[in-house]
Amino acid sequence: MEHKEVKEQKQEQELPIGSVGFLMGVTYRKLTALLQQRLKEYEVTPEQWSVLYTIVRSQGLIQKEIADRTHKDKPATTRILDHLESKGLIYKQVGKQDRRSFLVYSTDKGRTVIEQTIPIEAGMTDVIKSVVSEAELAQLMNVLLRIQAHASQMLDQESRE
Repeated sequence: MEHKEVKEQKQEQELPIGSVGFLMGVTYRKLTALLQQRLKEYEVTPEQWSVLYTIVRSQGLIQKEIADRTHKDKPATTRILDHLESKGLIYKQVGKQDRRSFLVYSTDKGRTVIEQTIPIEAGMTDVIKSVVSEAELAQLMNVLLRIQAHASQMLDQESRE
């Protein structure tokens, strides 16, 4: 056991110095793995949870709206919706206006999963708060939102070129 801890600490020390993106990625993956572990008994992944949560909050969305709200691409959204549907958490209904699209709704089972797991997802903030102050968390959120907005702006700009 001690050997594993030393190895993990050494790996963390080998992060590229000054690589904020790499560090953000590693942190995201670790928090996602923790959330996945906590959601395991509900048989839903963090990726599926965010889509299901969006559907529960806004019934009758089309796939594009779900993808936009969850910041996922169309193939990932399609795959997640198919998984959620096979688990009986959502259902699709052909759109009345446009028969090529479908509206997505949560089932009672899907709503129950979200009701039972919201405290788990909210608990992830408690994990972060256990190592940073309220002021640091507020500052972190502010900085991340600025970085996200700037990256979105640059992405839009570069995709137009």
